Amino acid sequence: MDILSLIGIIGALSAILLGQALEGGHASSLLNLPALLIVGGGTLGAIMLQSPLDTFKRAMSRVVWVMIPPKINKRGLIKKVVAWSNVARREGLLGLEGASDNERDPFAKKGLQLLVDGAEPDSIRAILEVDLVAKESEDLAAAKLFEAAGGYAPTIGILGAVMGLIHVMENLSDPSKLGAGIATAFVATIYGVGLANLVLLPVANKIKAQVERESRYREMIIEGIVAIAEGENPRAIENKLRGYLQ
Repeated sequence: MDILSLIGIIGALSAILLGQALEGGHASSLLNLPALLIVGGGTLGAIMLQSPLDTFKRAMSRVVWVMIPPKINKRGLIKKVVAWSNVARREGLLGLEGASDNERDPFAKKGLQLLVDGAEPDSIRAILEVDLVAKESEDLAAAKLFEAAGGYAPTIGILGAVMGLIHVMENLSDPSKLGAGIATAFVATIYGVGLANLVLLPVANKIKAQVERESRYREMIIEGIVAIAEGENPRAIENKLRGYLQ
């Protein structure tokens, strides 16, 4: 679990609620179902309207990365690539067939299969880079969906505020109904700005950071696989890949 994300969201909410309490307010005054429906439902509808179904589904599946990022072990990868290189030097590239069968990472598995099939280094690099760019583009599109939602939420919050004020104006003759309309107006604005800046935009940036980590990891795989195809010394391959640890 990403402890920093957990601390961040708890810290942000705690700071807001504590500030509210210090000013004499109550947390319950921030709870307003109509405002929540306007901002939450409006923002969700807007991003559903702008996004293809595949991108929307991918974005929803990538939310988990905020708390549980994909496991990336660069040091472990270096050890594996060096081991593959040693096998290739002893037994030839066909000796990597067993490693290919046992590899769980589909990207690394594809690279090993290309080695076993005797593909040229330039061809291996080109094929794997296409996969890398395609995966990176799809995941970045998912992150941008949350970024777009962060742009819509404050505006929809203002829409909720205007709707609340309209309700107030319609009931000027009945003071008992003014409070609910004014509350919806102000709380909708808080929800819109808070949702955007405390949740949606941070989530988008967190996903982007994880996409960047995955892309660098796949670049390591490409460099390692191509180096094996070119017959480089295992120690030279290890030294090259260690550059990614900095």
